[in-house]
Amino acid sequence: MSEAAIRDIVIVGGGTAGWMAAAGIARLAGALPGATITLIESDAIGTVGVGEATIPQITLFNTLLGIDEAEFVRATRATYKLGIEFVDWTRIGHRYVHPFGLYGIDMAGVEFHHHWLRGAALGDAAPLDAYSLAVVGGLDGRFAHPRPDQPNSPLAKLAYAFQFDAGLYARFLRARAEGWGVVRREGRITQVHRHAESGHVASVELADGATIAGDLFIDCSGFRGLLIEETMGAGFEDWTDWLPCDRAWAVPCEPGGDRQPLTRSTARPAGWQWRIPLQHRIGNGYVYSSAHISDDEAAALLLANLDGRPIADPKPLRFTAGHRRRAWVGNVVALGLAGGFLEPLESTSIHLVQSGIARLMALFPDRGFDPLLAERFNAETEREYRDIRDFLVLHYKATERDDSPFWDYCRTLPPPPGLAEKLAMFATNGRIHRENNELFTETSWLSVMIGQGVMPRRHHPIADTLPPAELLHRLGHIRSVVTDTARAMPRQDDYLRQIGCDLGT
Repeated sequence: MSEAAIRDIVIVGGGTAGWMAAAGIARLAGALPGATITLIESDAIGTVGVGEATIPQITLFNTLLGIDEAEFVRATRATYKLGIEFVDWTRIGHRYVHPFGLYGIDMAGVEFHHHWLRGAALGDAAPLDAYSLAVVGGLDGRFAHPRPDQPNSPLAKLAYAFQFDAGLYARFLRARAEGWGVVRREGRITQVHRHAESGHVASVELADGATIAGDLFIDCSGFRGLLIEETMGAGFEDWTDWLPCDRAWAVPCEPGGDRQPLTRSTARPAGWQWRIPLQHRIGNGYVYSSAHISDDEAAALLLANLDGRPIADPKPLRFTAGHRRRAWVGNVVALGLAGGFLEPLESTSIHLVQSGIARLMALFPDRGFDPLLAERFNAETEREYRDIRDFLVLHYKATERDDSPFWDYCRTLPPPPGLAEKLAMFATNGRIHRENNELFTETSWLSVMIGQGVMPRRHHPIADTLPPAELLHRLGHIRSVVTDTARAMPRQDDYLRQIGCDLGT
């Protein structure tokens, strides 16, 4: 190890973010021979622990860690996830699914949805959802892994994620991280010591008087931001004007209803309610705007809309939508809630931890801490938060609901510039531009815009090259293939039992 190399990495905070960071960095630390990784957490400090739904990128992280999927699913009481079902977002009584995977197949060199739009103009009334295997299979409670070896099957382009118990996931990762040499220190941090000249964090002091020094500090201390904000003064970019929900109640309940491989989001008068079916329980929560409903009313509404008996008291959360202006300051890097918060409407919380770890490892410093590395990290982090923000705002902006002051506010809100441009281009020409390899794909933008009533006035002119009869025949054939493939998929519960999961009766 060179004299300038990072020797001691200290992670402040456990939970999902802390143990993801510990496991991820430890797994990749072969390039850092001799480096130590210490994680400090206190059993007396609770974790938020509601980030139970994920997006397909989680499979890449687990693969990087060498995790056996069946073992992971059993250990975290996980279910599979093929998308998110949105209920009452466009109007009360309406629903659609944001799927993982593609719609139909591209034809004549243009995206499928242009042919679907032309088919609709010709009188074909089939919804876009009918062309997605993730939607048709997911709504019927079915799951199968992608089959890239079958390029002509809808299974070839299927993608999936997981719904799991976040506390069990942290425990699962802790076992691996400690096996790879991470040292856990129990204790509550009472003081932070900084270098007089550089201002960098030198060490943290615990309640028992122990001092833990480090070269690089990873702040996973949650909303508090013990190091990144309280110590380093990173600043916070507040996006409440665009995302007015600022509180949530979370409560698990007994299993009930279906166990579809879908997360469900149901719009409520002052926000929305999540439903995440796991093997052993259902995770529920109501994300709401405190300016439009009281805490007691929100809790009562949530408890009145559960599929089973609550198995814990509702847990309150308070937050502000936005992100740290600088997620990396000096020798401190913030991950998870310490870096920012965007409501879990599209299940991005765990992904933001994952992408932050990947970004840190790509820009990993030595003890010189070249400021250019931090500048690049901060610029990329800000752009990722902004891109996700715009996608979330789309759900609130593109709505017909006018039944409450909350929805009146959201519907009439001027959108951020990037979202305004996307909406205008799609509404006019049906085109979707994915910029800077942003997280959400063209399919994601398409599903939400069509699902929430943003219908283009025109389709791509090349879609007119297919004769009408041929186009309608092809559309019908694609729907049939999707339906038949979905029916051949095993039911998710059967698949979970096959890999050793105990689902009870």
